[in-house]
Amino acid sequence: MTDQLPPDASVPKAPSLLRSGMVVSIMTMLSRVLGMARDIVVAAYFGSQSEADAFFIAFKIPNFMRRLFAEGAFNQAFVPVLSEYRSKRSLAEVKHLVDRVAGTLGITLVAITAVGVAGAPVLITLFAPGFHDDPIKLALASDMLRITFPYLLFISLTALCGSILNSYNRFAVPSFTPVLLNLSMIGATVLMTPYFDRPIMALAWGVFIAGILQLLFQVPFLMQIRLLPTPRPNRKDEGVKRIMTLMLPALFGVSVSQINLLLDTVLASFLETGSISWLYYADRLSELPLGAFGIAIGTVILPALSRQHAGEDPKAFAATLDWAVRMVLLVGLPAALALLLLAEPLIATLFHYGAMTERDVVQAAAALRAYAVGVMTFMLIKVLAPGFFARQDMKTPVKIAVICMVVNMVFNLILIWPLAHVGLALATSLSALLNAGLLWWGLRKAGIYQAQPGWPLFATRLILACVAMSVLVVWLAPGVEQWFAWEWQRKVWQMSVLVVAGIAAFSAMLVVSGMRMRHLRQG
Repeated sequence: MTDQLPPDASVPKAPSLLRSGMVVSIMTMLSRVLGMARDIVVAAYFGSQSEADAFFIAFKIPNFMRRLFAEGAFNQAFVPVLSEYRSKRSLAEVKHLVDRVAGTLGITLVAITAVGVAGAPVLITLFAPGFHDDPIKLALASDMLRITFPYLLFISLTALCGSILNSYNRFAVPSFTPVLLNLSMIGATVLMTPYFDRPIMALAWGVFIAGILQLLFQVPFLMQIRLLPTPRPNRKDEGVKRIMTLMLPALFGVSVSQINLLLDTVLASFLETGSISWLYYADRLSELPLGAFGIAIGTVILPALSRQHAGEDPKAFAATLDWAVRMVLLVGLPAALALLLLAEPLIATLFHYGAMTERDVVQAAAALRAYAVGVMTFMLIKVLAPGFFARQDMKTPVKIAVICMVVNMVFNLILIWPLAHVGLALATSLSALLNAGLLWWGLRKAGIYQAQPGWPLFATRLILACVAMSVLVVWLAPGVEQWFAWEWQRKVWQMSVLVVAGIAAFSAMLVVSGMRMRHLRQG
């Protein structure tokens, strides 16, 4: 017996992956644009000073754990099991699973949150040991972490709700939810800072408020499909045990890039003041294509791959993976080139205001170039990893993750001496390259991923389009000194011209070389 939904909650049986991916991509792009606006506001108010470093650590810790528990391990373990229940069991059994998972996850998160709040100074020292020699910075970061850490509880439950909606092809709501975090932090910075002795504390409260808003936003949409969780803890439930079994190794497998970024932060805390902020601003820009498209494609293919695996359709499974890889290359390669070519102009346009100095721009741009080397591989990881998780194979990604973590730390220790914070960013990109390569090789070796016809022609078109874009952008781009001298209106105008011209050149060459919309469709 399969699940039966009310008429108003019905969903198409075979939604277009491209259409679904575009929905998620548009919503995520909105969130990322607002995220850039948020960072512009934060940079203007606080720059790269000691207080900003303290906040970024207090925000990074729950955010890092969110990506492990929420978007990372939990999502990759929960969605395949939920998709199997949806395919083979009744709606009542699906609801039973959702309730048990919500209760078990909720109790676990409450305990983790209590420990995190109580042990805030220990966590700050653990994740940023360089703060130990600065009691004022350590105390400030600890105070903010006590406020921001509960965000982990709220956003993980939000991720549970989002995973349910995604499994029923309701992609727009979960992908819009992050917008609320950016709006909350912007509002806190602009409206609440005058009311605090330490204005940076307003940002911490903005994160806390955002967690509550994001969770409540999901509720009415879950009610529409009759799957609003009623928490009932039960670790002995069959589905809960399967999810927990899959989740433990997935903690490493899907979030290795986040672990690598956190290791960067630990080492950066020993470098000169500003290093953590430079890495943060560079990372935010490098994540724009990842969040706007890489995560979007990974989000929509996981339920599809899970259903194809449950339906024993290996040909469709391989075709879906191949389509996802092509889509990532189509966006990731030109995005990486754009970040490499326009590092200083991008940083200057977005952040060179208020407390942000020219030196900060140069240092952050150097880190951005290093991250740009790995942009495409970060995106590939997001679409290759689901190939394992949809089959409920967590062991292979774990082995790969352990290898990449070790390699990343070795690169960190080698490159930090000659390149400082830039070496940390480059080490992250190199380990991501290895991660993506090993994931691809594992899928190929197991016969899971099979290249579909047309790769030579696709690659030729992509290379020609990237060359056309790069030549035009380099020809049009003004010198760095001009970006420092211009007011924000001129910088925004010039950057808009470069972005539009680059996209136009890239798209035009694709069309001239014969690529059409039908070549991009799948599902």
